[in-house]
Amino acid sequence: MRRLGTGIGWRPEIADAVEGMPGIDWVEAVAENICPGHLPESLLRLRERGVTVVPHGVSLGLGGAERPDPARLTALAERAEALGSPLVTEHIAFVRAGGALTASPRLEAGHLLPVPRTREALDVLCANIRIAQDALPVPLAVENIAALISWPGEEMTEGQFLYDLADRTGVRLLIDVANLHTNHVNRGEDPAEALAGLPLEALAYVHVAGGFERDRVWHDSHAHPVPRPVLDILTDLASRVEPPGVLLERDENFPADGELERELREIRGAVEAGRSGGRTAPRAALGDLGDHDDPGDHDDGNRESGGGTSERDHEAARVRVGLAQAAVLSALVAGTPVPEGFDRVRMGVQSRSLAAKRADVVGKVAPEVPELLGAGYREAFFEYARERPMTGGYRRDALDFVGWLLLAGRPAEAAVRRELREWWLERSGPAPRSRRPVVRVARAAGRVLLRRG
Repeated sequence: MRRLGTGIGWRPEIADAVEGMPGIDWVEAVAENICPGHLPESLLRLRERGVTVVPHGVSLGLGGAERPDPARLTALAERAEALGSPLVTEHIAFVRAGGALTASPRLEAGHLLPVPRTREALDVLCANIRIAQDALPVPLAVENIAALISWPGEEMTEGQFLYDLADRTGVRLLIDVANLHTNHVNRGEDPAEALAGLPLEALAYVHVAGGFERDRVWHDSHAHPVPRPVLDILTDLASRVEPPGVLLERDENFPADGELERELREIRGAVEAGRSGGRTAPRAALGDLGDHDDPGDHDDGNRESGGGTSERDHEAARVRVGLAQAAVLSALVAGTPVPEGFDRVRMGVQSRSLAAKRADVVGKVAPEVPELLGAGYREAFFEYARERPMTGGYRRDALDFVGWLLLAGRPAEAAVRRELREWWLERSGPAPRSRRPVVRVARAAGRVLLRRG
């Protein structure tokens, strides 16, 4: 596997800081936030300096019951080629459920949700990863996720699940040590035991991030400093295997440049402590994994079905997995009953977390809306979200939210309603009504804020 070194997640808010940081060997960019034909100037300058850029996808939903969307795969492949990336990464998660496969309404989570660690779910995941591998021009690595909830009746530990996944598909692994800490707090899973069971010879690179604990639940926020327990897990990992790359993730509440550089130094120190502490013998080798990128070397029968099962059996498995995921997601975002065997308290925490993230992201993709609504934005959005589960992307969600407000005759201030109506009309048609909507709406928002002040 190519050596990457020490990296940081590239975000527009810290682009200048990243360019000026010493010792940055590579960066990772959220794939859905960049356009291949209009790459950010900052990323282009980093590439010219020889800094590797890796696109990190968040919307494929490889752990979902449906086959990966060809359009999303094409988009991810285009980003890898535009950036000259040595690999692309995604998550072991489902992000949507329902639809034609289960004859139920399609729902979007807006976030990464854990797949059940069952053999049937693993079969579906393996088949989906093979489809993705065939569509991508570079190797694929997949990331373990943080989880607030646990599925009842799981048949495998995380280590067993990931070991079999890598063995059957040849996929690389992106191990997030912060997520191992999250699962330790939330699900009682020992990070050392998890590391001992992981196929570390399949390691592509490592994520490190911060979070916070509230009411005995750890929230993987990517908005707080990296805590000592996460660094300790990184040290343990580095004592077992030489990480090809280690990357700091920060998505919100960006600190001063010096604080990010301090965290990077702590990460380098944690890796060095692991190296100097010696290594334990890795688990038995995964055949030729680590020497070949061709997933065909690890084919275990029918590539589409994930094994020796028939196509009919595989489709039936997809339906069963899809029904289970649709029931869980519906309980989280549409208020339907919690499926039997799930912790109702944790499901409630996850539901509130999804609603909060949804409000945050809508506020980012449509910043004029919270500017116009002011302090009442979040309360109004949560009321809307309780009635309207997300069925499309965040930009569609923003339009639907504003349309919902206008139909209800809200907010009370007529001037704000007029500006929201103009905003909605500007974006709801096939083409913009003016050439400068952002400038015009921003000026209007300024006038409204002055009037309200």
